[in-house]
Amino acid sequence: MMKLEGVYTVLPTPLDEDGQFDSKSLGRAIDLFIEDGVSGFTALGVTSEVARISDLERQAILEASMEYVRGRVPVIVGATGPGLDTCLDYCRAAQEAGAAGVMVSPPRMEKLNSDYLRRHFSTIAEKFDFPIIIQDFPPICGYHMEASLLVDICREIPSARTIKLEDAPTPYKTARIRELEDGIGITIFGGLGGGYLLEELIAGANGAMTGFAYPKLLVEIVSKWNAGQKDEAADFFYRHCPLMRFEFQPGIGMAIRKEMLKRRGALSHAGIRAPGALLDDPTREALERVLKWLGME
Repeated sequence: MMKLEGVYTVLPTPLDEDGQFDSKSLGRAIDLFIEDGVSGFTALGVTSEVARISDLERQAILEASMEYVRGRVPVIVGATGPGLDTCLDYCRAAQEAGAAGVMVSPPRMEKLNSDYLRRHFSTIAEKFDFPIIIQDFPPICGYHMEASLLVDICREIPSARTIKLEDAPTPYKTARIRELEDGIGITIFGGLGGGYLLEELIAGANGAMTGFAYPKLLVEIVSKWNAGQKDEAADFFYRHCPLMRFEFQPGIGMAIRKEMLKRRGALSHAGIRAPGALLDDPTREALERVLKWLGME
């Protein structure tokens, strides 16, 4: 089974001026990110606005993503559902489309417990022969998975040994997983816009899986780190961290991200699905200021 590592970009869902899925902009974004040097993509993730699209749109986005990527890099597909059956349906669609694996978060439900979670992930693994990325992001599922539980699931399910770790403080939890894993080979991706990538790498992360609009910056950090150029990686991270922090603002971060992708020539329109905050003049001014400071305007 393939090992995932490096930088995976979570694809946006571009919209046209009427709020409908814009496949041509998605194609341009994919080409741009491949030029940036990403290792692969994650389609239909949280920052793909997946909670605001219909199942018909979901299938169209999945098919368009696979068509535009054309096998150049692996594609992971978000398959989190409100229940097990829906999750299995999403996994099946991903498999039929040719995905390299799926990303699954615990379902949001009352009285979720560790025994159910084990069954949830083991059932997926029994039915599908591809990597399962465990998304550890409590805000979307309402459940906090202890490091020991994550290690237990990875130990029990060989195909589920990759974690997208977004339960802050992520460097601390990354280090705890490394202490507990006992050599089973868990892959850990940082997320959260890349804002803690350096500290996650120090703690033992393998890379990043996030939707940051300039993945080439994350690629540079990970590449330098893996080459043993740790001081250079740190300097590069500290230089660009203000942009990562600015982009990953709760409530308005997706609008900022799409505006930056529009400026990069990928998206024709920077709109997001309602409900969601739109950029105001002060936010645009602040974005222009940080880009100018970095020489990226």
